[in-house]
Amino acid sequence: MTAKELFLYAIEKNASDIHLVASVPPLVRIDGKLNYVEGQKELKNSDIEAIAFSIISDDQKERFNHTKDLDFGFELDEHRFRVNLSYEKRNVRLVARVINNEVPSLDEIGMPKVIYNLLGLKQGLILLTGPTGCCKSTTLAAMIEYINDNEFKNIITFEDPVEFVFESKKSVISQRELGSDMLSFGAGLKHAMRQDPNVIMVGEMRDLETIATTITLAETGHLVLATLHTYNAAQTIDRIIDAFPPHQQNQVRMQLSMTLASVISQRLLPKQGGGRVAAREIMLNTSAVSNMIREQKIAQIKSVIETSSKDGMFSMDQDIQRIYKDKEVEKEVAQSYMDHPELLDKFKIL
Repeated sequence: MTAKELFLYAIEKNASDIHLVASVPPLVRIDGKLNYVEGQKELKNSDIEAIAFSIISDDQKERFNHTKDLDFGFELDEHRFRVNLSYEKRNVRLVARVINNEVPSLDEIGMPKVIYNLLGLKQGLILLTGPTGCCKSTTLAAMIEYINDNEFKNIITFEDPVEFVFESKKSVISQRELGSDMLSFGAGLKHAMRQDPNVIMVGEMRDLETIATTITLAETGHLVLATLHTYNAAQTIDRIIDAFPPHQQNQVRMQLSMTLASVISQRLLPKQGGGRVAAREIMLNTSAVSNMIREQKIAQIKSVIETSSKDGMFSMDQDIQRIYKDKEVEKEVAQSYMDHPELLDKFKIL
């Protein structure tokens, strides 16, 4: 199978990811489940190298051989892919994420209306969190596109690699890619303040320098959207604070209490009849939440979320209950994603 045949096969099957690993046939992920590509034999390292090296430049190949890891974007017949190359047991391994051609709307991804209001803020930090493969990038793109459709803003994105390609509408959008447009997220973000941005999107807060600069940007008059690989709001706040040395943590708590606007945590659950549906936890930085961040009472934030529906907040368990009541997921599936699965026992779905 050539690279083109493999990538187009993934498009045809509506797959989200492609996996090439030595000694097993090619795999694609469909609706969250891995499947072997039909009629394909086990791959040799030379097969994977032939596919991988056919879609990268000589400079990228040299960098991959030196660093042993490479992230890059790849385009084929108007379809885009986010690709990672790595080594395992001295064999090349390829994982590619299929990126939709069109940015979905917030309505299409079921984003609560309270988030629409947040995207009109002049400054603050909105964090989108969840495990790998829960469509954080897609959700982030939908949020940027909403601003692009409705606001006259200067938007700068920092990505590794660029995934969705935006067309400037009401807003002006500049997309910077790690490696080709900047040396590091931290370096790129440090220069962002000189570029007169209104909105900044950070593809991933992956290290201390990026986290620190992102928080600074949010408290200096910018709306910042960013992602983290965390499970819920409380863990997200703890993760950010714990990234700093102990002598800086009190200052960071104070900064977060003032600049954090919202934490949106999401999962994708298998739907009845195929496909997947998003379940979310929404935390808004009310005065109660802000006080808890300052006073190191992070563990109590969950109870505030569960009892603040009037403000637009809800927990993951509460949203999964809604999805189950709407008959979008099976009971066993819903319960497997809940902290308290017994909550579903009170529902009788006809």
